[in-house]
Amino acid sequence: MPLKKIASIAIPDARNTQFDHGAFDPKTRRVFIAHTARDRLEVIDHDRSSHLASLAGFKEAAGVIADDGQVLVTNRGDASLAWVDGTTLRARAVFPTGPRPNGVAIVSGRGLAIVGCIGDDHNAPELQVLRLDGQGRWSLALPGRPRWCVTDSAGDCVFIAIREPSMVLSAELPELGGVKRWMLPSTGAHGLDIDHERHRLYVACDGGALVQVDSTSGTVAGQWPLAGAPDATWFNPSSGLVHVAIEQPGVVQSIDPEAGVSTEFQTGSGAKTTALVRPRTLYVFSPAAAGALVLAEV
Repeated sequence: MPLKKIASIAIPDARNTQFDHGAFDPKTRRVFIAHTARDRLEVIDHDRSSHLASLAGFKEAAGVIADDGQVLVTNRGDASLAWVDGTTLRARAVFPTGPRPNGVAIVSGRGLAIVGCIGDDHNAPELQVLRLDGQGRWSLALPGRPRWCVTDSAGDCVFIAIREPSMVLSAELPELGGVKRWMLPSTGAHGLDIDHERHRLYVACDGGALVQVDSTSGTVAGQWPLAGAPDATWFNPSSGLVHVAIEQPGVVQSIDPEAGVSTEFQTGSGAKTTALVRPRTLYVFSPAAAGALVLAEV
C-alpha cells in the first residue's frame, strides 16, 4: 500500500464543508487551501503539523498555487485573482479576471500568473495571462470549460485541461501564441500534472481514466482506469507515483505508471482535493474529517 495516514489537522468550521485546490509553498513551508464554502484561504504550518490561520475575503475560493513565497488564489465568486504574500499572509494585489476563474498557475521567476476562466451566459471560456507587476495582460478564447493548468519547467508554455471537447490545450507564454490542441481518449479532462524530466502530462478524466500524454508531441502514451470521477491530480517526481483524488466514493488512487500498479486509500466522501509536499507527503482535505488528513508514501 503506497499511502498511510500519519496525522490529521483540524480546520475551523470545516465539518461537511467544501474545499477546492491546495498547494505547498517550499519557501515558507506552508500549505494553502481554498476553503470554497467559507470564502477563506486556510493556512497550515507543515513542519509543525498545525493549522496556522484562516484568511477571510476570498469569495468562493477555487484554485490555489504557491511558489517562492507567492500565493495565487482564484476567487470564483467575484471574478478576481488574489496575490498573497506567503510569509506575512497579506494581500499584495487583487486583479480582475473573466467570470468564474478556476485553474491557476504561476511562473514566479517571470512574474506571470495564468488563469483559466469558465465564463458565464455572456462571456465565453478564456485563458488569461497577466504580469503581477500590472504591466501586461493577454487572453485566449478557449474551446470549452477549463479545468486545471500547469506550465513546463522553463515557464515558456502552459498546458490546460479542457472538459469538453476533452483535450489538453497548450500555448506559449506570455502572449499565448503557438496554440496546440491534443484530443484525449477519455471524456471530461479534469486533473492535470506534469513530469518535467520525462516530458509527460498526466490527465485525470471524468470518463474514468488517467491518460499519459507526451508534453512535446501530444501523443497519448498510456492509459489507466480510475475508480470514479477525479479531481486534484499530482505527480510525485520523488517516487514516480500519480495521486488522483476521487470525491465519490472518497479515495486517493495512486498509480505507478512504470509498473502499471494501482492502489486506493480511503479518505471519506467529498475529499476531492489534495496538496503534495515532496518528497513523500500528501495532504487530503476532507469535509468528513473536518480538516486535513496527512498521508505518507510508504
